Amino acid sequence: MPSASNAEMGESMSAEIKIDGIAIAPEVLSIIVSRAVEGVEGVASVGTNDLASSLVSMFSAKSPQPALPAVEAEVVDGALRITVRLTVFFGYPFKKLAESVRAAVVKAIDGQVGVAVSAVDVCIDNLVFPKE
Repeated sequence: MPSASNAEMGESMSAEIKIDGIAIAPEVLSIIVSRAVEGVEGVASVGTNDLASSLVSMFSAKSPQPALPAVEAEVVDGALRITVRLTVFFGYPFKKLAESVRAAVVKAIDGQVGVAVSAVDVCIDNLVFPKE
């Protein structure tokens, strides 16, 4: 009896990422990327932690939208492609911030895992304004 492929079974977040002869849990890559990105000036947090929208969904009939993972990684042509979702502080130019995030992610993955990173997609999902 033929076995179902990962695509047919639906890959879960806990499925290991296999690259260059090693298997890495997505959670491990998420920790490495998050720690590197949190050190970039202008980044408030990795992922969204929007208390206001959580409160609105608690007190309304609307069901909350499922949160997208803060860090996603996949292997494309033998290299990692990483997507990181951020909350950033107002006042930092997005393009420059994204370049700094990309550099931090590539350096962290290279130093800790030792595999190539083909792309780092930066998604700015939330903006934090300074209190006046």
